[in-house]
Amino acid sequence: MAVARHERLGRTGLAVLEICVIAGLYFGAAKVGLLQQLVRGQVTPLWPPSGIAVASLLLLGPRVWPGIALGAFLVNFPLGPSLPAVLAIVTGNTLAPLCSYGLLHRSGFHNELDRFRDALALIFLGAFTGMLVSATTGTGTLALSGVLTSSDFWPTWSVWWTGDAMGVLVVTPVLLVLRSAHWPSKATSARWVEALLLLAATATIGFIETGRTPLLFLGFPLLIWAAFRFQLAGAAPCALAVSTFAIIAAGRQTGPFSGHDLLADMITLQAFNGSAALTALLLAAVISERNTDQREITRACRQLAAMAAKIATGDHRPTLPDGEGTSPADTEADTEAGTEADAEKAVTSSPRRRPPTGDKAGRDDRI
Repeated sequence: MAVARHERLGRTGLAVLEICVIAGLYFGAAKVGLLQQLVRGQVTPLWPPSGIAVASLLLLGPRVWPGIALGAFLVNFPLGPSLPAVLAIVTGNTLAPLCSYGLLHRSGFHNELDRFRDALALIFLGAFTGMLVSATTGTGTLALSGVLTSSDFWPTWSVWWTGDAMGVLVVTPVLLVLRSAHWPSKATSARWVEALLLLAATATIGFIETGRTPLLFLGFPLLIWAAFRFQLAGAAPCALAVSTFAIIAAGRQTGPFSGHDLLADMITLQAFNGSAALTALLLAAVISERNTDQREITRACRQLAAMAAKIATGDHRPTLPDGEGTSPADTEADTEAGTEADAEKAVTSSPRRRPPTGDKAGRDDRI
């Protein structure tokens, strides 16, 4: 009884710790995201907490949703116009990742993101569809509270949805990669040099993206390089970096974001970040799937080669239980031998005719 109670207390303490950690990560990521706020000090084109929320649900399960709600409340309480509005926004911020988790779970999503369908599910179900809940709830709450006018509704909604969707697209894959990350002990020196070159190229392209010239497209060769050579481990951080640089450019209204209104800038930013995430995640998933197929083919070829070697050396008889290793010819010979033995036994064991006696014998002699 005491042991069972101890185990229950241990599980409860672990659950409380997980909830507190997720709330702290949500709050810290929100402070980072608010550095690029565009509307009313609380709407940003990249909302990392949404990515943290979806990743925590995928890794730990829906039991940690109170941590998401607590973190969202701590972030929005100083920013909300009133307590009912804050509670409504917190509800939307909690239901959105839960909706994304439910859609991904029903689609058979793998946390390893090693299949093409997993990348599609994360993009279209986890990000674009699930985050509609938070954007609609939050923007509608601000409009009903009188904070937003009717003309500001759709620009604000576009920023909110863009930020939440981008958080899932660029933050969730990085966290899923970190869960299974390990030090590459067998990596060669050339591989390390290539990784450093990729890091330097990312920093250089980021400097160019945040400049005045509209050269956002330079990030796509970088994403292709990272996906081909490092799969998701390289593509996910690279996509996060490229999207962050694009968001900084949008906040400064430089490059392709110069001279446009907020709605046009958000459409451009969403199209670029969505294309970057699609390129990185889909290509990395395809390469990972191809590598898995190659490993399976190699394993099957080795098995076939081992079987062929056994057959060539004559050691191809299967080891079977007693009575199951005889060939058809041996079975037929044994059957025939058994039949002859049975016939001989039948002859020797049958009663022999006695010689006739008495009158019957005399009659036989006369005949």
